[in-house]
Amino acid sequence: MSADSPSHPSPPGHVLLAPDRFPGALTAARAARHLAAGLRRARPGVALVELPVADGGDGTVEAAVAAGWRRVEIEVCGPTGRPVTARLALNGDSAVVELAEASGLRRLPGGRPRPLTASSVGTGQLLAHAVRLGARRIVLGLGGGACTDGGAGLVQGLGGRLLDALGKDLPPGGAALRSLHALDLRGLPDMSGIEVVVAGDPAGPLLGRTGAAAVDGPRRGANRDEVRLLDAGLRRWADLAEAAARKAARDLPGAGTAGGVGFAALTFLGATIEPGPALMLDLLGFAAKALRRAAGRHRGGRPGHPLAARHRAGARRPRRRPRGRAGRRGG
Repeated sequence: MSADSPSHPSPPGHVLLAPDRFPGALTAARAARHLAAGLRRARPGVALVELPVADGGDGTVEAAVAAGWRRVEIEVCGPTGRPVTARLALNGDSAVVELAEASGLRRLPGGRPRPLTASSVGTGQLLAHAVRLGARRIVLGLGGGACTDGGAGLVQGLGGRLLDALGKDLPPGGAALRSLHALDLRGLPDMSGIEVVVAGDPAGPLLGRTGAAAVDGPRRGANRDEVRLLDAGLRRWADLAEAAARKAARDLPGAGTAGGVGFAALTFLGATIEPGPALMLDLLGFAAKALRRAAGRHRGGRPGHPLAARHRAGARRPRRRPRGRAGRRGG
């Protein structure tokens, strides 16, 4: 007897397909399409809803676009300085920006690691573009990055300058930070009133044995000596960045996320950090899509159902915290 015979009718309701990507094999959107094709063959009458998801890493912007957000493309600097076309997602005054889009491992020419010189400058350029487009809430996904520069490149991409003892701009990458002498932040955009939420794992601190260089450096191709160079550069960066921003962030949970880019987000953007999967499910409207047919039958879902309660209350948004603009110059 076939699965779609009258004796095996499709159940009422619908099936919500919400896969993440399969790294190196399938994007989340393609995974959802394949799952849908298989289910339609097995149950031709079943109602399907495809919702590709992400956890803040590679594929986060794509998941937002698949959920109906507008794709915006812009040319920025890749992790080695070569221009790349990167995307962000926009929905009203909310934006999704992804480190991997501009500064990710997949942007390395030939896939060759650059542990000492890879930079997050392109991600800062994406953030600046989101601000120019009027974004007032930015979700920043920090997975899949190629750099261990403490987010120094992100600050440069936003318009800041990192200067050596002669007043010249530092070259990109974490190793060059050992020669940092001063910060010039006069070119940064006004971020007051803009909420930045990092979608990622609130991991360890910026420095030391559990810091960005020690944890992420080897993943990005750094050997033991290079890890020490990177940690020394990040320490110098932390000293001057915290003095300029008048904020101590190096030991906060998440400061070491994504090669230390979390540190820059905490220090200069006033960001909060939330676990990526839960944040992205809220952002993409998972609860509403899970209950969309149930709501039609039961006025907002089954009484007492936890998803129904959350759907009625609306997706939780992090509390906006007032903050001023970081100091213009420090050294």
